[in-house]
Amino acid sequence: MWCHRLSYLQSRLQDLLKGGVICWALQQPNFKRLFPLPIRWHHITSKAIPSKAQNCAWKQHEDHFELQYANTVMRFDYVWLRDHCRSASCYNSKTHQRSLDTASVDLCIKPKTIRLDETTLFFTWPDGHVTRYDLDWLVKNSYEGQKQKVIQPRILWNAEIYQQAQVPSVDFQSFLETNEGLKKFLQNFLLYGIAFVENVPPTQEHTEKLAERISLIRETIYGRMWYFTSDFSRGDTAYTKLALDRHTDTTYFQEPCGIQVFHCLKHEGTGGRTLLVDGFYAAEQVLQKAPEEFELLSKVPLKHEYIENVGECHNHMIGVGPVLNIYPWNKELYLIRYNNYDRAVINTVPYDVVHRWYTAHRTLTIELRRPENEFWVKLKPGRVLFIDNWRVLHGRECFTGYRQLCGCYLTRDDVLNTARLLGLQA
Repeated sequence: MWCHRLSYLQSRLQDLLKGGVICWALQQPNFKRLFPLPIRWHHITSKAIPSKAQNCAWKQHEDHFELQYANTVMRFDYVWLRDHCRSASCYNSKTHQRSLDTASVDLCIKPKTIRLDETTLFFTWPDGHVTRYDLDWLVKNSYEGQKQKVIQPRILWNAEIYQQAQVPSVDFQSFLETNEGLKKFLQNFLLYGIAFVENVPPTQEHTEKLAERISLIRETIYGRMWYFTSDFSRGDTAYTKLALDRHTDTTYFQEPCGIQVFHCLKHEGTGGRTLLVDGFYAAEQVLQKAPEEFELLSKVPLKHEYIENVGECHNHMIGVGPVLNIYPWNKELYLIRYNNYDRAVINTVPYDVVHRWYTAHRTLTIELRRPENEFWVKLKPGRVLFIDNWRVLHGRECFTGYRQLCGCYLTRDDVLNTARLLGLQA
């Protein structure tokens, strides 16, 4: 008799689960031992629920919560779900900071109950605390959702693509006095990695004022604002009249400078054009043609070094990092560290990796040196160039005569902060 009754109860519970009913018994002790039912999806089919939530389904696993919504299957660790609770006791919505002590959360925590009310999921924890999540918030902040998103939208370019785009410059007064002009400039800069401001008075003071409009100026071993000619006053090839091959600056910093500002104040002579190459465009070509070499360039750490003993300037800087730096979750490239002048001795990888690295480096160099990827521009007084030093390589041809340049480095965080406050994705 008991066996028949048990069989009937188990059959009835299965019918209830198939119908989409969340049974309280799932949370009761010994339930799995008495009723070894398979874990099933909970489908939302009620017409009373908003249409965007009708395609929602979820199931509760032993060690994680699985959600299917907005054409995305997501998996959430239970500790993560408790840790990211946005209730008033766990999160300060005014300061946007966590109040919950993460170390106080039981690493074996599991919700007692889970329910969906319209587009909000409610998790009730063993201590009675309730955490609520909007479905769209979970999609936006899930690992699976982030894998599909790009942090920084970009337009990759070679010389022809950039010239055909006819990217407009921004006038000095518009840049300084209007948010519209500043936003237009930053939009171009974020998309292409370079941007120009025109009609700037050719002085160091006005160049500094321009730079401070979007960021704090990053003071380095070269000072706050730098002003130089070809007098070799510093132990760097830039302080000569020699040609400079394409490179990114300050690879010997642990965090290379983010943005570089150039303003040619005077040039009485010939030559001296500036070379610009989109490093991300070249890297994309490597990824398409030789993905294993792209991967190697993103994994092998290299040292870059700057040693200076000129006059009163004594410096020894060392920075470590791969040539290509990518976000691990979506494989998005965010930084290229390429400078053959300042690359130090390769002693961070075994010999059998070294030759493969040289091969990969050669492949990237070939792409960077393709003539069709070279965009040449003549800097002149009144035209200020901003360069994303994490993306665009620069160089110059040799020149004659007297040439004065001024400029500075900007803190990347502050430039991106300004962009976000203007409503741009950065």
